[in-house]
Amino acid sequence: HISAETLEYHYGKHHNTYVNNLNNLIKDTEFAGKSLEEIVKTANGGVFNNAAQVWNHTFYWHCLSPNGGGEPTGKIAEAINKSFGSFAEFKAQFTDAAVKNFGAGWTWLVKKADGTLAIVSTSNAGTPLTTTDKPLLTVDVW
Repeated sequence: HISAETLEYHYGKHHNTYVNNLNNLIKDTEFAGKSLEEIVKTANGGVFNNAAQVWNHTFYWHCLSPNGGGEPTGKIAEAINKSFGSFAEFKAQFTDAAVKNFGAGWTWLVKKADGTLAIVSTSNAGTPLTTTDKPLLTVDVW
């Protein structure tokens, strides 16, 4: 559960700052007019950090649901069971990885190139977009 106050601060202030910073940084540069994904995959320094944080946060918001919770069904449930043994075991491993993610960062459920699922943690603005992993779920650790 995330309180309305926390969500408002995180989205309205924290995320918004990354958006404004990115827009200011890319104005009149080779990144102006590029997609967010293109910027994340090709930029470095401050442009990368802000672009990746915008992308990561946007992905995170899409992982949330007002009535979320419960066990997944369908293909994702099958993939989780195949990779982790059970949803309960996945949750335990995912939670453990997030708790051990020192400082600010992200913990991700990703689909690897070979089709298996894995839990990956990144620091700061790190993102699976810069790898061959396909992000499926994330939690912001801060």
